[in-house]
Parts: sequence; C-alpha cells; structure tokens
Amino acid sequence: MNNYKYIYKQIKKYDTIVITRHIGADPDALGSQLGLRDSILATFPNKKVYAVGTPASKFKYLGFLDKLPDGIESKALLIITDTPDKKRVDGVDTSAFASSIKIDHHPFIEKYCDYEWIDDTASSASQMIAELIFNTKLCLSKEIAEKIYIGIVADTNRFLFSYTTPKTFKIVSRLIEETNLEFTSLYDALYLRPFKEVKFEGYISSHLEITENGFASLKITEDVLKKYDVDAATAGNMVNNFNYIDDIYAWAIFSYDKNLEKIRGSIRSRGPIINEVAANFGGGGHKFASGIRCNSFEEVDELITALDKACEDYKKEQLD
Repeated sequence: MNNYKYIYKQIKKYDTIVITRHIGADPDALGSQLGLRDSILATFPNKKVYAVGTPASKFKYLGFLDKLPDGIESKALLIITDTPDKKRVDGVDTSAFASSIKIDHHPFIEKYCDYEWIDDTASSASQMIAELIFNTKLCLSKEIAEKIYIGIVADTNRFLFSYTTPKTFKIVSRLIEETNLEFTSLYDALYLRPFKEVKFEGYISSHLEITENGFASLKITEDVLKKYDVDAATAGNMVNNFNYIDDIYAWAIFSYDKNLEKIRGSIRSRGPIINEVAANFGGGGHKFASGIRCNSFEEVDELITALDKACEDYKKEQLD
C-alpha cells in the first residue's frame, strides 16, 4: 500500500483527528496543517478535526487554530506535518494518541510516529499535502488551495531554492487550474510589512559581520528588538532577504526571544552544507536552510565558529 492510500485509509478510519506541526510555525507548517484539516472536514463533515499548536499572529491570514478538548487523544489519530524530530512537535504528547502519522520533507532525523511519509525531494510539506489530495478522494477548494500555495511559495522562496522541481511546478499549476486560484493577490498577505521592519532590515544590513571565509552573522539583543519594536521571529523571517550577496556563502541571524528565554537562529547557505553543523548544536533542517535555538550567546559563538569552518572547507573544495 502506498503512502497516499495508507494515510487516506487512516483518515477514513478515525472519527477524531488532530493535526499539528513544529514549534515556531512558518507558512509551510501552517499551510500544510490547515490545508489538510480543511480538506478532511470538506470530505468528511461529520469527523472532528483539530489543528492545534501555538498561534503565530504574523500568519493569522492563513486561518484559525483549534483548542484541543481534554481527554480525546486515546481514540484519535495524530498527523504531524513539517516536523522531522519529536522535540519540535508543538502542543501535544505524541505517545498519547491511538495512532500517529508524520508527513515531512526534511531529511530524516528520527522515527517518532507509527507511520512516516518522508520525502526530502519535496519542496515543502504543503507540496506533499497537495500530492495527498490529488492522489486520494480528499476534497480541494479554492480556500484550501490558497493555504497550500502560500506554504509552497514561502518554503521555496518564490521558487528560487534548488529543491523546487518540475513536480513542484506541476502541482502548483494544477492547484491554479482546478480552483481558479487568484495567486497574485496572495503575495500581499505574505510579503506586506510595516515600515519599521524595513528600517530593522537596514540595521541588519549595516551590522552583519562577515568573515574572510564568507560567513556572515549578526547577534541581536533584546534591546535592539525593543528599539525597532520587532520580535525575534521578525528577525528570523528576514534571513532570506540576504540571498545573492557576492561576498557571502552562508549567513545567520541570531535574536533573543524573551518568551522562550532562548536565542533563535535562522541559518541559510548558497553552497556550504549547514544542517549537519546545526544538528551538532541541537538544530537542523535542510542542507541550505536550517534553524536552531541556543541557550546563550556563548553557545552562538561556538556555532558561528563551526559555520565559518564549513564555509572555509567549501571554499577549499571549490578551488580543488
């Protein structure tokens, strides 16, 4: 039985389904989670389907999240999207459910669900949800397609990243054709931002520290965030704005998150493999796009040293 048939069979089997994703949700995590919830509800109106996790106000345009009723886990199916490791699952105890399924496009880290569909060639978890819908009897509407489309666009950085494939374009084309999706209007919600964030981006640009090996980084304290009236997530969301700088092979932004009492790091690369370095410090992600949470700026300094070494090794490889 293939992935599509198995997951659809499990969805049909359970009257109660809970869907979650990783902590610090981004548009792909939410797009895949909410798109799947709405598709299941449209297909099976009598089922109880809950999309749970910590809300992200920046992405509230994607839709609402649900409150998980007490005591339902033992008879419910849990589906987790966009989350490779157990410690990053948001809002639930994965072991409390009757059955669990992982749908993820990150490189494998650990098995923590009963059934796992992992495709690290997929551009996004949202792309995988679209595949699931197209290959089963799950319903698709314009509203569902909007969530999935935004997830794909966000995780591919508007189709610029290397893991955008012909399959990605075929799926996006089908979403547009089958739902008359007005995709150009969706970019406003995804990319409009207040002027204070533009000023903050200027601060980041003027304070990035670049090593001779081509690694750029910036540590942002709580005082700086207060000065520009932004939060730690805003800094992390800006990391993709620094692609295609000739002097830089890899770069990272580290910002103190007062709610978590940790330092959030967003790391990107256009050559050196960074997810292996991030994994050594408790983070992870894709080869060229990873995230991490550090306990101190001293730990951040150690990570910066390791990332700089990855850039040094990459430069040597290019010369060989």
